Amino acid sequence: MPKIKTHRGAAKRFKKTATGKIRGWHAFHSHILGKKSPKRKRNLRQSTIVHESDVIRLKRLLPY
Repeated sequence: MPKIKTHRGAAKRFKKTATGKIRGWHAFHSHILGKKSPKRKRNLRQSTIVHESDVIRLKRLLPY
């Protein structure tokens, strides 16, 4: 079997943790920030663990 290529776009946006979970970043933090509260913007800066329903697709894009 040939090796699976890593999806380079996904590799730049997601990282695997040491336990195998996939870490990503929150959306909605690039523009139209005036109407969002400081608390909401502060929380959007943090990284987050990707939801289980999306992990199945991302594991195929990030095999290694």
